[in-house]
Amino acid sequence: MPKATIDDVATLADVSIKTVSRVVNREPNVREATREKVEKAIAKLNYRPNKAAQNLASHHSRLIVLVYDDPSAYEIPSAGFIIRMQQGALRACWSANYELLIHPCRYRNKDVGEELKALIEQVRPDGIVLAAPLSNVNRIVNAILETQTPIVRLSPGKQNGKQFSVATNDREICAEMTRYLVSLGHRRIAFIKGHPDHKAVGNRYLGYQDGLKQCGLPISDEFVIEGDNSILSGEACAAELLNRPQPPSAIFAANDDMAAGVIRVADRLEIKVPEQLSVAGCDDIALAQQIYPALTTINQPLAAMADEAVRLLINPEGKTKTPRTAIVPGTLRVRDSTGPAPGQL
Repeated sequence: MPKATIDDVATLADVSIKTVSRVVNREPNVREATREKVEKAIAKLNYRPNKAAQNLASHHSRLIVLVYDDPSAYEIPSAGFIIRMQQGALRACWSANYELLIHPCRYRNKDVGEELKALIEQVRPDGIVLAAPLSNVNRIVNAILETQTPIVRLSPGKQNGKQFSVATNDREICAEMTRYLVSLGHRRIAFIKGHPDHKAVGNRYLGYQDGLKQCGLPISDEFVIEGDNSILSGEACAAELLNRPQPPSAIFAANDDMAAGVIRVADRLEIKVPEQLSVAGCDDIALAQQIYPALTTINQPLAAMADEAVRLLINPEGKTKTPRTAIVPGTLRVRDSTGPAPGQL
């Protein structure tokens, strides 16, 4: 049986070839009844469009590249946030009949800029979604810009440059988490900072400071310690904090991996969570509900953020418009790892 063509679909659906093309490419301005009629004809004929021909005709690759930090570079890799980014980016690409190429790279490598230039030259994508911390590394951003490829930066920490970006309200929502811990009676609230290269994670520490100020509590360097976003660093920071003469009654970590490390150390030290120590994190990765007790955290809407980034690339707002940062707000997820401060019951 000969392979169905776009002409066959147009004839069966009684529409123009242009209308079939619009439906196949999921373009707007097609009436729903017409779209359904074309889709039924496509299904009946088992029509499969020639992507190479589509791309050649449109002068577009219909390809988006998601570039992110390679998790395998870390001793105990955490891929939860990457999976959620991929899910959101894939959803947006699928809805617009685009393909997604994922490209992990080690942002500390001195030749990472040349690596990305070579990738772009090879696949000629319609746009790049650049995840943190790469999104705030100027030499990486500039290398991509030199290829004149459109770019949207995820969680760059702050808006700088002439590119669109997508972020969440890290500072505001972390202030809310801090206020929540204070509402439970906690006054000695420690904070584990993330890796300094992650500028957006730095905003979480600012939110912690804001929350303490809003509650009239002092900011003490004694209760602030720096990790590197890994479980092991969370363990090391927790061991130091919990072995002090006056340990905190609550520890708020800048990400869930470090918070999981805190819970592991508390268990080894036979400190009950949350009866003796409350623990909170940020990101709401799958691990947050897999550990015991389930982690109180902040849901960072990574999938929605990646979805929005892809849509900005596929449906650009115009070169004349001023670059902006689209904010996708996070939300608190209160679970079992937080409770009233000791003596508050």
